[in-house]
Amino acid sequence: MSNAIDLWIQSFPTLFAATVTVTIPLAVISFIIALMLGAMVAVVRFERVVVLAQLGAIYVWIFRGTPLLVQLFIVFYGLPRAGIVLDAWPVAIMTLGLNAGAYTAEALRSGLKSVPHGQWEAGQSLNLSHRQILWSIVAPQAFRIAIPPLSSDFIDLVKGTSLVSSITLVDVFLRSQQLAAVTFEPLLLYVEVAFIYLVINSALTAGQHWLERRTSKYVEAR
Repeated sequence: MSNAIDLWIQSFPTLFAATVTVTIPLAVISFIIALMLGAMVAVVRFERVVVLAQLGAIYVWIFRGTPLLVQLFIVFYGLPRAGIVLDAWPVAIMTLGLNAGAYTAEALRSGLKSVPHGQWEAGQSLNLSHRQILWSIVAPQAFRIAIPPLSSDFIDLVKGTSLVSSITLVDVFLRSQQLAAVTFEPLLLYVEVAFIYLVINSALTAGQHWLERRTSKYVEAR
């Protein structure tokens, strides 16, 4: 047991550095892209914009229906065949953003559909345009409704970052594999990595609950 603790203590600085410099920034940047992309897809599908709504549905169908690992491989090995050579970092951000965007799109679209129709009627009674009602009244409520599924999507994205090691990006998981090759203690190192992910996602869950309480108080105050 003492040997295990010594290994965890010695390897923690290396794994923590990989977490802070790669895993967390990768997850945050990818999720920002996912939110922007998901919002656009959700709106065009909710508004049933001709052609764009159909394209959005196809995008969601593809990225929700195929494994993230396969998507990483297709982008990482497929782009060079098209004459586009990118490092593992932008490929990871692009693929994770596209994958998570499909899920955030559905979460936001469900939020938009969940807003009572009376909110639209209230906006019309104030002589607001359709666009004003959507963005000033409906969208904020839809986002509040979508907080739980969006938080789950972000947690899934954080866990999904462990797959980027398969395209040679040195994240916390690949760093643990490198240490395992030297120490011959893969199980202990993988347990440590699991603990790191658990801490991150527990913090995200706590943040989700805090945000839900804040938004609910804001709605009640109004």
